[in-house]
Parts: sequence; C-alpha cells; structure tokens
Amino acid sequence: MIHPFAPQTWTRADGYALSTDRSRINVDVVERFLAEEAYWTDGLPRPVLERALAGSLPMGIYAPDGAMAGFGRLVTDCAVFAYLRDVFVLPDHRGRGLAPWLALTIRSHPGLATVTSWMLATRDAHAVYARAGYAPVPHPEYYMTVPRRQE
Repeated sequence: MIHPFAPQTWTRADGYALSTDRSRINVDVVERFLAEEAYWTDGLPRPVLERALAGSLPMGIYAPDGAMAGFGRLVTDCAVFAYLRDVFVLPDHRGRGLAPWLALTIRSHPGLATVTSWMLATRDAHAVYARAGYAPVPHPEYYMTVPRRQE
C-alpha cells in the first residue's frame, strides 16, 4: 500500500529527528523490540510485521548520529481517524521526551490535516501521552473490542 502523502521529517534542536520515510526504518530493530521488550505483544512474525508496516504510517526516531532511537506507527484512513501504536524509545535514548514528541509532532503531518479522531492505548504511559494532548476517552463504555482469543 502506498500512502497518499510524501515522507516528512522533523528535527529537534538537539539533533533528534522524526521521519516517516519508510526506507529509513530498521525493521530488525522494530522486530526485536516488539519480541523482547514490548508488554503489549509477544512479537510479530516477520511477514505479519511487514504487512503491518505496509498498512500503516511508520515513524522512526533517529539519534543525531542517524541510528534508530525509537519507533511508532499510525494506523489511519488519512481522513478522519488515526490510532497510534507500537511506540517505543530504545533504552539509551529514554528520558529525552522523544515519545511525547512523536505523539504530538505526527499530528502536524500535512497528510493528516483532516484527522479529527486520534486514539492510542497504554497500560502505563498515560503521563507521557498527556504531554502530547491525549486524554482518557470521555465515555469508555461506548468503546468495544473483540477480545484476543486465548489458546
């Protein structure tokens, strides 16, 4: 799937960059983090991860030396809805406000200008995302999910 907008890059004064350029994503780093570190997944088989990346807007956070420092991806229709997920910052780069920077900055992407519904789910990083403008849903009782099948 080709997204209807060109890659964007934002750079902070400290040299960190956020980019939606797919060619820069180090899929090995993403795959390893999701398998070994992420509480929200037991990892994704490589073909499933690649399909997820193809069907969403991936974002890499890059250190001043160009190495991948973090990641996130946006599942979106590019019109009215966007769901931020799989956000992580690698240990050596934590404590610099990179996750809230990603969560806030991606909303300025010109290809997402008409999106009015932004969502994410987190077990333990509410304060991080509150700094980027996220708040608890006003009526959680309206939301439903299909529970993951237990095997």
